[in-house]
Amino acid sequence: MSTTATSTQADPYVPGHGDTAYGVDHYDLDLTYKAAGNHLTGRAQLTLTLAVDTPTISLDLHALKVTRVDVTGTTLRRWAHRASRLTLRFADSVPAGTVLSLTIAYAGTPRTVPGPDGRAGWEELADGVIVASQPHGAPSWFPCNDRAADKATYGISVTMDTAYAVVANGTLTERRKNGRATRWTYAMDEPMAPYLATVQIGRYETTEVSGAPLPVRLHHPPRLRSAVAEAFADQARMVSTFADLFGPYPFAEYAVVVTDDVLEIPLESQAVSTFGSNHCTRSWEAQRLIAHELSHQWFGNAVTVAQWSDIWLHEGFACYAEWLWSEAAGIATAQEQAQRHHEKLAALPQDIVVTAPGASEMFDDRVYKRGALTLHALRIEVGDTTFFSILRDWVARHSGGIVTTAEFEALCERAAGRRLRGLFEAWLRSEPLPPLPLPQRLT
Repeated sequence: MSTTATSTQADPYVPGHGDTAYGVDHYDLDLTYKAAGNHLTGRAQLTLTLAVDTPTISLDLHALKVTRVDVTGTTLRRWAHRASRLTLRFADSVPAGTVLSLTIAYAGTPRTVPGPDGRAGWEELADGVIVASQPHGAPSWFPCNDRAADKATYGISVTMDTAYAVVANGTLTERRKNGRATRWTYAMDEPMAPYLATVQIGRYETTEVSGAPLPVRLHHPPRLRSAVAEAFADQARMVSTFADLFGPYPFAEYAVVVTDDVLEIPLESQAVSTFGSNHCTRSWEAQRLIAHELSHQWFGNAVTVAQWSDIWLHEGFACYAEWLWSEAAGIATAQEQAQRHHEKLAALPQDIVVTAPGASEMFDDRVYKRGALTLHALRIEVGDTTFFSILRDWVARHSGGIVTTAEFEALCERAAGRRLRGLFEAWLRSEPLPPLPLPQRLT
């Protein structure tokens, strides 16, 4: 029996984004960017599969102007681009399971996308570009099905003035110079959510990190060479530590971009993390952020939430990874970190539910820290052996896919061999902060 599209509302935390009527299998993005004037020209080829019978689908594209749309696999009757939504109407209803190929030409000045939690997406630096799309900024630079649950593989090519370096997701497969411009081509062969797709442009040089179990590269301005080397001196050890704790690193390589600009916060993209020049220190504040963004490659990028209300599965895990690195580096134990942050949380308003923070509070630090404390409470309850087995199993089972809190709870209960509902109800679905359990079961 066929199904028919009845609603395109994908995620209430990012209203107006995403379409559940289809899933994208692959994006092929061919971009040309001119820094003078911040002008982007793009040609996007999307291969997608319809999930339902439907006469129409919508894509997300903000501010940029669409100049042409071609479709193979069915007949396109017309298209319209209004209010950041590109709507395609077909000649007839197209059956579920149909594979379509779209080619969309577009151009203009990319702008960040507004949302309940602020603006995100393509943004000019003093001399270059940063793309920080979490959670709704991907439409600032390419037409997409902008929902975290719709993962696809990617090819990203950017033609740019040769004076600049371009870093994007995945493996650099070609760098071809043509006159004063260079075309950089990257391939991301592991499934990736649109918000994790990125392009970073700057006058960067590249430093190879030795001693890591996979290729790790640092891209940075030449003037920051010494500061970057010092700040990221533990990067290889950090990768190895997390691989031991969480399972093998989930992608082919890892890139770090350090901008010449000061950034309020760093950000993770799939196989890429981006930091500001202000993060190039050995302080714990900088080192915890380096650990935090790296750990997102497992928790958030390889394993991605189906709905943004479950963001603690990204941020709580990454915050706890900070504490695990603190423990591994001999700075402070996870228990000491947990006690410190529990005391801070206890002094704050108790009016947030971790699994339903609301769109405007999804990046509230209380979600991060209480999510981490949930994991610490779980660790104390089940013991180290079972706890770290849970983390590795979680990644192994769901790498490349999407997840929910209910799935994590079920995995924990199977691993523990008993019900853990009380623990999760107290930490994840109740406003009052529970007492921090004593660590007598840690082994």
